[in-house]
Amino acid sequence: MASLKFLRNRITSVKSTQKITKAMKMVAAAKLRKAQQNAENARPYSEKLNSIILNLKNSVNDIDSAPKLLVGNQKEETHLCVVLSSDRGLCGGFNTNICRKAKIFFEKVIEQNKKLKIIV
Repeated sequence: MASLKFLRNRITSVKSTQKITKAMKMVAAAKLRKAQQNAENARPYSEKLNSIILNLKNSVNDIDSAPKLLVGNQKEETHLCVVLSSDRGLCGGFNTNICRKAKIFFEKVIEQNKKLKIIV
């Protein structure tokens, strides 16, 4: 049977671990709330960007009358890639992921021996 001193130390240790776990839960909850708020704040930007894209799509009734920038010359020789990133808050990881995905896309286009134009 365990000694009384050992049991007291064990109880103290468990209580200490519970306090740490509770603090970690509170920090995680605060981070989640902040992330949800950031996502909510980005919603108007996302909706406006979606609206712009839909307007461009709807404005193209006929490929012949559409701006060449939107429809190209139907040869798919040159790809235009627009890379958008963020500059608000702690966005380093977000920007790194965007750059990584863009680089992978660029490599695929270059492997196909096609020209690539990049707007950053």
